[in-house]
Amino acid sequence: MATNGERDPLLGPPGEPNLARDTNLGEHAAKRAAQRRADIIRAVVHGILTVAFVAALLSGLFLWDKIGSYAGALPKDPAKAAQRLLESAPVIDGHIDLPELARTVYANNITAFDLNTPTLGHVDIPRLKKGQVGGFFWSVYTACPAHAGLDDGEDFLNATWRVRDTLEQIDVSKLLINRYPETFELVTTSDQAKSAIASGKIASFIGVEGAHQLGNSLAVLRQYHELGVRYVTLTHMCNNAFADSGGYLQPIPTKWGGLSPLGYKLIEEMNRLGVIVDLSHTSDDTARQALKHTKAPVIWSHSSARAVHNIARNVPDDILERVGTTDGKVDAVIMVNFAPQFVADEGKANVQAVANHIDHIANITGRAHVGLGSDYDGIDSTPEGLEDVSKYPALVAEMYKRGWDRFELAGLSGRNLLRILAGVERVASDLQAHGVPPALDIYDKRTDLPRPEL
Repeated sequence: MATNGERDPLLGPPGEPNLARDTNLGEHAAKRAAQRRADIIRAVVHGILTVAFVAALLSGLFLWDKIGSYAGALPKDPAKAAQRLLESAPVIDGHIDLPELARTVYANNITAFDLNTPTLGHVDIPRLKKGQVGGFFWSVYTACPAHAGLDDGEDFLNATWRVRDTLEQIDVSKLLINRYPETFELVTTSDQAKSAIASGKIASFIGVEGAHQLGNSLAVLRQYHELGVRYVTLTHMCNNAFADSGGYLQPIPTKWGGLSPLGYKLIEEMNRLGVIVDLSHTSDDTARQALKHTKAPVIWSHSSARAVHNIARNVPDDILERVGTTDGKVDAVIMVNFAPQFVADEGKANVQAVANHIDHIANITGRAHVGLGSDYDGIDSTPEGLEDVSKYPALVAEMYKRGWDRFELAGLSGRNLLRILAGVERVASDLQAHGVPPALDIYDKRTDLPRPEL
């Protein structure tokens, strides 16, 4: 035995068994047998776990559609993905002309047709439900005077009944909404829209498509707001007392070089009231000046990308580059129009062509700044695959194929627009809280009112 405090590692204390001194072959064989049994058990367990893992993996591949619904993922199949996405983020379209159809076909007689059955246009309740529509702006539109065979004069002073006709369009919109209370709900705020959608209704906003419908008056704007109007398009296909139009397929001669003096006041009053500034139909200079002057977010309710299809009604890239949330840019949503003549060359308008506009705009502005503004019931024809309001899922499926995720698709379908509306509401609340007074400016060409000495 060593006496230096160290011990042979093979020898233990007296009485402690060790292989060098207390060898027992029978006991040793038993230990080896036990070890072999343990190894076999481990191998069997490992095999079972491997088989279970492979089975789970295969089940996941085949059952991912069901599993993913609980995890928040979308199915791999684009059509199924679109359907599931729209269940939680239904379409909110920025521009549908159902009130115009009611006027031009049925003389505003809402008992002459039934939205529960197929209509002559692109919109009815069964197709809205099939298209998973959660809301839209009812466009209240009456044509530019010249397009209605009227002459409003060089300074837009001749009476043309545009205000009366707009009031009738607001009236027929509300009558239709009230006639189908189980389907539609009139809303004026982003929170009301969310509540309506959550309750299974189609949130129904009202928008005025052209400031020629204001009768040159900011007071008329305030009364439209009282009636529920939540956007005004600054122009239609004609210049007016507030701004220059972009024309139609080609530009038209301008009058103001963008906004008129009263047009700047119109934007200020819209900001104060909480009415969205809509830049569809405007000239490029009108849009540039409006973006520079507005305090609130804006929209293009139904416009596409000029770089994809070169017509005046579409938005050029230099204006798209002014959209965003960083310094010097304005939060906005460009809601892509489905009108074939705005989308592609004749005979080439289809789902993919519309998707090209969405992608192009998103590539410049970011995907948080694109939406859908079909112009259904206001267009004579439609792209292949987007024939009516039941077809929105096809477009969502196409964007999914192009790599848009569920958050981006939800923004495209409607949440981007709700963000803009909420931003407009915040600006209006702030301006009113700071005591900003109503704009009382009068169109300086009017002769029916006394002009105070300056």
